[in-house]
Amino acid sequence: MKRTLIPLLLLLTACDPTPPPQPQTERPNQVFETQIQAVKKAQAVEGQVLDAAEAQRKQMEAATQQ
Repeated sequence: MKRTLIPLLLLLTACDPTPPPQPQTERPNQVFETQIQAVKKAQAVEGQVLDAAEAQRKQMEAATQQ
């Protein structure tokens, strides 16, 4: 009886019906916030640089065709 009762008790105590508490989400560190802002600015500048490069390419093509 002891052989089956002890493993059964261990098995039942291992199953906790309550879920573990969820950690509260914290605001990102200030360092990460500045890095995120820098990446967003860089993405905006990248679009402008690509547009300028495309305009320059069109000007060069127009100049070589004349």
